[in-house]
Amino acid sequence: MTSILPHIVLDRGTAPTHSIIWLHGLGADGGDFVEVAEMINLPLAMRYIFPHAPKMPVTINGGFIMPSWYDIADIDIGAKQDAAGIHASQLEIEKFIAQEKARGVAEENIFLAGFSQGGAIALHTGLRHPARLGGILALSTYLPLADTLSQEVSLSAKNTPIFFAHGRHDPVVPYELGKQSAEKLKQHGFQTDWHEYAMPHSVNNDEIGDIEKWLTQRLV
Repeated sequence: MTSILPHIVLDRGTAPTHSIIWLHGLGADGGDFVEVAEMINLPLAMRYIFPHAPKMPVTINGGFIMPSWYDIADIDIGAKQDAAGIHASQLEIEKFIAQEKARGVAEENIFLAGFSQGGAIALHTGLRHPARLGGILALSTYLPLADTLSQEVSLSAKNTPIFFAHGRHDPVVPYELGKQSAEKLKQHGFQTDWHEYAMPHSVNNDEIGDIEKWLTQRLV
């Protein structure tokens, strides 16, 4: 049996027919967004899965070992990207998608969500997944390895809707980097919805409300 990362499972409703795989940010863990998921009220039963990122040395933090989806080498997060680490995490998230498919959840009912570094992996994985997913929630994040997207993108992913959310005062993932990422995908024909808020590198109640509305519109 293929090993899968440790994770938290939260079922909202009985016999869920839809799943959201939700990835935390650098230095956090799978429990970081459980409370947010509990605040979202949807019309159908939903299974939330919160993987714990593996622990590794992070260059920008002096090599300190912490939960991380990939290494970050520079304060300019768009430079010196850890392609090997990003691809490794992509494979781990694909295992969760396969697990949900094996449970009987259709791929178009599987969503990827992520905050910051986790959002980067959600985008990277969802845009390369060979089938259309239910959607991608990209929160306070950016598009990693943007230069290779055109060679690696899945044509089916062009039909996967993407919810972008970003704080205008984000000191960690610059607002402009997030905005440029959304615009790049839109120019390449992806279905993107942009939402911005007067907040730093965080999530607020307005954003949670918008996530709830967006998901509700896409549950079938």
